Amino acid sequence: MRRRTPPPPSPLPQRDGVDPVRVRLPAGEQWATVRDHLVARLAAGAGVIDTMLDAGLIVDVTGRPVSRDMVYVPGMFVWFHRELPEEERVPFAVDVVYRDEHIVVADKPHFLATTPRGSHVAETALARLRRQLGVPTLGAAHRLDRLTAGVVLFTVRPEERGVYQSLFRDKRVAKEYEAVAPYDPVLVLPRTVRSRIVKERGVVAAREVEGEPNAVSRIELLEHRYGRARYRLIPSTGQTHQLRVHMSALGVPILGDPLYPVVTGPVAAGDFRHPLQLLARSLEFTDPVTGREHRFVSPRELRAFSSYEEWAG
Repeated sequence: MRRRTPPPPSPLPQRDGVDPVRVRLPAGEQWATVRDHLVARLAAGAGVIDTMLDAGLIVDVTGRPVSRDMVYVPGMFVWFHRELPEEERVPFAVDVVYRDEHIVVADKPHFLATTPRGSHVAETALARLRRQLGVPTLGAAHRLDRLTAGVVLFTVRPEERGVYQSLFRDKRVAKEYEAVAPYDPVLVLPRTVRSRIVKERGVVAAREVEGEPNAVSRIELLEHRYGRARYRLIPSTGQTHQLRVHMSALGVPILGDPLYPVVTGPVAAGDFRHPLQLLARSLEFTDPVTGREHRFVSPRELRAFSSYEEWAG
């Protein structure tokens, strides 16, 4: 099997913990200039691209500014910094649970995205940790939903990132989640839920469909009181929103969920009340580089169970 050649290193430094955008000019296409391709490919528009080119903000592999008339060469790379969106600061800390020369394990708060995506760029756990720790090479080995809190694994050395990512791909990480949801005395637990979940591009909520199961979750009841319960959730697959979909399908949707069972209106920017009561409580695995046995646990508390009035108010 032919090994893929890694892209060249960026000639531009990070900005606010965010990597520059890298664009590879594809083979099999005919463009007169790099500029023509970027105008056609990027959503910014011709005026924005021309302004960036004239200001020397788009560079080649040597760091030399790309001119408007630079000839298109298939396979060539160019880099530039995106214009960062205005972002509401998430007023909760990213706590470091563990750090060594290979990995960083962080306890991510609710509302903070794991990695840059869409309108969340500098206000992400990855960008914050790069700035906080002074480790520009930090990369995410996996992701948690923005609304989910808990433990996340990051890698220090880019050349080792793939081997840590393979832990999740090959299901060699034991993951436990915790959730707060309504208590249903009729619901028989523990049980293993199996279903087929699909998530369509452009549709915010995933859904269950007929077919071969691709999502498996074990649901256990930990304790209950006043009509609410704490649940232990153990996924053995990793479909988008899997635990949220399965809890909703059981008739006990997770408290604070804006998508399941019903999609509600978007939450206003800066409204950090009523966080989704879903927590990635622990990760357990054998380190593929050092051979150490690791178990990392989030000390966070889901407030809707311990202090419901405070959470709801």
